[in-house]
Amino acid sequence: MPRLIYRTLFLLAVAIPATAQQPTAEPPVLKALPLGGDDDPISRPAPGDLPKPPVQTTKPVPATPINAVPQTSPLDVKPTGDDALRLQIFLDESNFGPGVIDSKPGRFTELAVQSWNEVHGHPLEDWVAANTAARKAVPNPMAVALVPDFVKEWVDPDLPTKVELQAKKKRMSYRSVAEFVSERYHCDIPYLVTLNGAKKIDNLKARDSVIVPNVTPFYIEKLTGEKHEADEALSKRHVVVDTKINQARIFEAAPMALAVAEPGTAPSPRANRGLVASFPITPGQPQFIKYGTWELRNMIEFPYWRYDKQLLDTGKRGSESLNIPSGPNSPVGVIWNGLSKPGIGMHGTSTPETIGRARSHGCIRLANWDAVRLPNLIRPGATVEIR
Repeated sequence: MPRLIYRTLFLLAVAIPATAQQPTAEPPVLKALPLGGDDDPISRPAPGDLPKPPVQTTKPVPATPINAVPQTSPLDVKPTGDDALRLQIFLDESNFGPGVIDSKPGRFTELAVQSWNEVHGHPLEDWVAANTAARKAVPNPMAVALVPDFVKEWVDPDLPTKVELQAKKKRMSYRSVAEFVSERYHCDIPYLVTLNGAKKIDNLKARDSVIVPNVTPFYIEKLTGEKHEADEALSKRHVVVDTKINQARIFEAAPMALAVAEPGTAPSPRANRGLVASFPITPGQPQFIKYGTWELRNMIEFPYWRYDKQLLDTGKRGSESLNIPSGPNSPVGVIWNGLSKPGIGMHGTSTPETIGRARSHGCIRLANWDAVRLPNLIRPGATVEIR
């Protein structure tokens, strides 16, 4: 369901983290994720232009969706129901992105399972180990989040669609409460509707409660516009962007890969300990893909985007352009990771539901909740191979 369907909503809401505090029932065993464009961002807004993150306190509550589904499924097959949701959350928390969380494992979930199996030395197509680990790590796959008051700073229901008008805005905000909540919890609006009903999602407002996947939230309000610098270890890592299967895979530097076996365990002879993360991506249009090996040059949160119609149409820079402001609905999302090939980078997106399907004009797009993790996995100086 396109985001624009929800642009008529006029109130902003940001869901309070579902996993930030211990629930009253058995707590989920989740590993917290670190937080942290299409062509040539030129600057960043000053930190003073961005809202300060609020102090939030709440407790998640395990919940049952409106459309109840079976709780368990066989371990040796692709899971369904709550087990499917557990698996997607588990993979997401492990930095093996399954795509949009919707309890319907598709191709990106399959690829994430294969990556996790590769690291742990299991047969790539085996579901047993990942399903077993997910049941243990994620006992409560859903939680209830509250919509706090400060969210009005992050939604603009009147955000225009024409770039000429967007260039006059201060920020490319969310267009609705539902859009914000869905991205915060790594899902889409249709899945929120499945869990809560259309009436509630269409009318979300401050202090409402909403059922969400029990995943570490994407805290957009914690981004500051930082420019991430080189790091001794992370700058030596290697990224492989596979445009055939639409996946970006991040590897340790070779000498370090031999020393990252889990404490107290002996690595399987088949285990690839050098693989540290993988995420779904959308590559550029075939005629614009810049195959080859490049260097990661910069990493900028909340970038402005230089809209150059000639560059988008032909791949060659034009003499006229517009500066589109930063924000979650920027075409380059909330972070730009520029390569040594001018105008090409890995970045976020305004439409996470299209990752793997829609084609960009030459860059590598990730969901915002995946893109913001990159500074904790790679840094300028890292090698990016597009194949």
